[in-house]
Amino acid sequence: MKILHTSDWHIGKQLHKYDLSEDLELFFTWLIKYIKSENIDVLLVSGDIFDQANPSQAAYKQYYDLLKNLIQLDCKIILTGGNHDSPTVLNAPAELLKAFDITVIGGATEAVEDMFVTVDKNNEKLVVAAVPFLKDRDIRKSAAGESYATKIEQIKSGLRTYFSNVTAHYSRHHTNQVFILMGHLYVQGSELSESERDIQIGNQAGVEANMFGEIPHYVALGHIHKPQVISQEQNIHYCGSPIPLSFSEKEDRKQINVITIENNKISQVAIIPIPKHRNLLTFEGSLQEVEEKLNAYSEVTTLISLAEIIVNEESESLEKRQAFDALTDSQLNSKIEIVKSRLNFKSKIRGASDAFAVGTDVADVTPMQMFEKKLELQSELENTDELKNAFREILEELKL
Repeated sequence: MKILHTSDWHIGKQLHKYDLSEDLELFFTWLIKYIKSENIDVLLVSGDIFDQANPSQAAYKQYYDLLKNLIQLDCKIILTGGNHDSPTVLNAPAELLKAFDITVIGGATEAVEDMFVTVDKNNEKLVVAAVPFLKDRDIRKSAAGESYATKIEQIKSGLRTYFSNVTAHYSRHHTNQVFILMGHLYVQGSELSESERDIQIGNQAGVEANMFGEIPHYVALGHIHKPQVISQEQNIHYCGSPIPLSFSEKEDRKQINVITIENNKISQVAIIPIPKHRNLLTFEGSLQEVEEKLNAYSEVTTLISLAEIIVNEESESLEKRQAFDALTDSQLNSKIEIVKSRLNFKSKIRGASDAFAVGTDVADVTPMQMFEKKLELQSELENTDELKNAFREILEELKL
């Protein structure tokens, strides 16, 4: 039996207002061909199906078009919700999708056993615990007036207890069968990029890898976009996002993981690279240097390459600002589209521009970064760490 692990599709994602639906469509086309050619029996998608809790109509269409193509294959599909997903949105068609051998678990179920899926194919048996992103209320009871430190410890303890109950259910009812545990969370020691939204209050409630115990034969995680193995001995894997979702991921080699089961045990975990269809590029230097680098770029890719430019100049002047604006608005190279830009001055006129570098678009600044910068400007404030933690909790509740 062959199982394919993927996650963090983020359907509907825009990179600095640039639509990435073409990138995803090319990945989905490749994915379907791969499933068919390699006779994949089970497809696992570990959360963040959509980029927004309320997807656009275009995002819905891309999702259902993919499912329409997948159901024509002899492949069991299991999808779970991530912190970007709305459980209600994912679960809405769940009963209908069951008829097509698609299991969707958008949010934590009341009973642990309702997240267990069994697969029996090719004389091999597999048990999957399809655990989605767990919200605060799923793992603990909050109390008025509790401290931030208390909340963090309760979250960690709640996660350990929750996954302990999951593995205990497997031990009671499915022992001696290959066991894959899905999850969407931050495990301490994993390497982040700038595109993951804060999860469990700024990632401070990340859990230790040993929380999953030694029972699962493979832990199929989502949330972290950089592919990585957290624990080789315990087979804890982030497969990562299928396409780069931020410029911090421009050097990542995107992949899917394929797990092979033979004679009732995992015989192989293969890392399969995903074809790359566009480059994300960063050009930094003076105005002249950046312009020269843009003109010199010559690589041809399936999709136009996207660039961020960072211009560093000595002193601030209106002339340089105008030249910078002209550079970002120009189409110097038909192979590149500039989607992010920043102008820095070593010495500049003090004023409102002190908050962020000249040329920074407010769309490029996260709410947390804006709040932290505001706190820096209000130097008389005390207990800023507590204010930051409170603001993180608000962002988590609002899914921002």
